[in-house]
Amino acid sequence: MPIPANHSKPVRQSAKENAFNQLQQWIIDGTLLPGEKLNDTELADALGISRTPIRESLQLLEVRGFVKMYPGKATQVTEIEQEAIKDLLPPLAALQSLSAELAIDHVTQDELTQLENINERFAKSIYSNNGYAALKVDEEFHQVIVDITNNTYIHGMLKSLQAHVRRHFFHNSIVLTEQSIEEHKAIISSMKHGNKEKAAAIMKENWLRTLQEFQ
Repeated sequence: MPIPANHSKPVRQSAKENAFNQLQQWIIDGTLLPGEKLNDTELADALGISRTPIRESLQLLEVRGFVKMYPGKATQVTEIEQEAIKDLLPPLAALQSLSAELAIDHVTQDELTQLENINERFAKSIYSNNGYAALKVDEEFHQVIVDITNNTYIHGMLKSLQAHVRRHFFHNSIVLTEQSIEEHKAIISSMKHGNKEKAAAIMKENWLRTLQEFQ
């Protein structure tokens, strides 16, 4: 089971949370491949923690649909069902659209500037054909808007959906295009001018267009 050595080991105070986040990230980016069997002792050694937080993290990952545990036998990374993205993106698009609408009531000038700066980094990733970086920066852009809403329910639901969508994007080699740069600009402009309807519509299209291109 190949595990990279160049990662930061979690502090014991939050070992369970850090282990969960690291294992989930390895599953999302393919470090831990679909169908791969996981050994809790190896994982514990790699992260420098005991087996208990590893086991607890694997239980959480099973609830989230990232691993499947077979008691007394094995724990495996779940397979990628390519068609599942058709079920994942519409609710994600709806929640992201609502986030853009709600964020307008709370957004500050500093946050608008932050979004513009993130979109500039996103554009650089697109133009340099760095697909992996573009996906990460795109996620950062949308997360800022979700955070601005200060709505814990939306945040929680999107966190779960987003993790699965990221996994599909990485494994299906979905590439974001220049059109996303312009959509981000339009979202920021709509937020600046308080146009909730337009911001929500563009945000929804930004996500659903990816589904159309994937199909």
